[in-house]
Amino acid sequence: MVHIPVRGELPARLGPSVQAVPGYGPSVMDARVYRDPTRYELERERVLGRHWMLAGRSTQVKDSGDWITYEGHDECIVVVRQSDDSLAAFHNVCRHRGPAIIAEKTGCGARRFSCPYHGWVYDTKGKLVGIPEREDFGPDHVNDIGAIEVAVGEWGGWVWINLAGPDKAVPLMESIGSEISMDLGAFKMEEMILHEVLEWDVPINYKTIVDGFNEIYHVTQLHHSPPEFTKATRSASFHVTGDNFMCFVPRPQSLDELNSDDYDHHRNSICHYVVFPNTIFNCNPEHIQVFQPIPLGVDRTKFLCWQIIYPGDQDDPEYAEYFKRTMLHWDALKGVVGEDIGVYDQMTRTKKSSAFNEQILSEREFKIAIYHQHMDRKIRD
Repeated sequence: MVHIPVRGELPARLGPSVQAVPGYGPSVMDARVYRDPTRYELERERVLGRHWMLAGRSTQVKDSGDWITYEGHDECIVVVRQSDDSLAAFHNVCRHRGPAIIAEKTGCGARRFSCPYHGWVYDTKGKLVGIPEREDFGPDHVNDIGAIEVAVGEWGGWVWINLAGPDKAVPLMESIGSEISMDLGAFKMEEMILHEVLEWDVPINYKTIVDGFNEIYHVTQLHHSPPEFTKATRSASFHVTGDNFMCFVPRPQSLDELNSDDYDHHRNSICHYVVFPNTIFNCNPEHIQVFQPIPLGVDRTKFLCWQIIYPGDQDDPEYAEYFKRTMLHWDALKGVVGEDIGVYDQMTRTKKSSAFNEQILSEREFKIAIYHQHMDRKIRD
């Protein structure tokens, strides 16, 4: 039997005692946040360079010497599993002349890495351990150096990185926050397995994609949701928790139960979590999609969609039925994401238009406004 997430003793997120829509109200927002190159460079430094982001699944670096790479916003990072089962992460940049130390995106069983340009050698923690013709270099220049460290941690079966480095990064769990770690933690993602990763190269700003997941107003028109689902979205609840967000959309068949304070949102709703700045968890609840827009430039984004499921034995009829049901839903959701991509294509046509100067947001789109307020505050720090 696969894991069934339940609310248990966790706080109610839907029901009569829950304020569904916080009183932020409607607003108007400047559209230049999506195309200002100066602002983007500030975000690279002060947001993307200081906050925790996903690098991959823990199972992708299962054994000692296994490595994965993260590339985005002009950064190239390597994460390596150590012999004591810890992780080390560092910039994949040779301290000599700057090429990538490791050419491959992933690999296993490494003991050392050699730069392909001049053969400088690094251990699996990024420490420089070998230089051809070392005597030709100034000792003060090459003693006790290595690739620049990156903070790394694990939670929920995911590998997280923070470019601020081990000495400056806020603790990972402080960034995720207790409310999300408990509520999302009920799904036990660490027990799930990676089924598929989809990737698109989208010519729009990464925040446009985050914004699309910070509202549900679009589902009726864009995704052709049936009337009963549109009705259910009107009962959704929205929550701000630190820099992050949660949203819970009751399933139409459970609407009659919403009047109870015992309503179990894990079993009866779509649970949605946004970890600032660009990690979105969509829990169904039998399987989870993780949406990750990674900026490649001010108006170009690598958009990843991870699908994780609960493991089991295909010879077990109960699990086989779970797998079949989940795959049918996943196929439908891939179509939904395709509709999102279609809208991004339309937004590409107008992203620099002189007529696109502001966005008019409803009170139920307030998460978009708050997200950009967080951005504004952080790039000023």
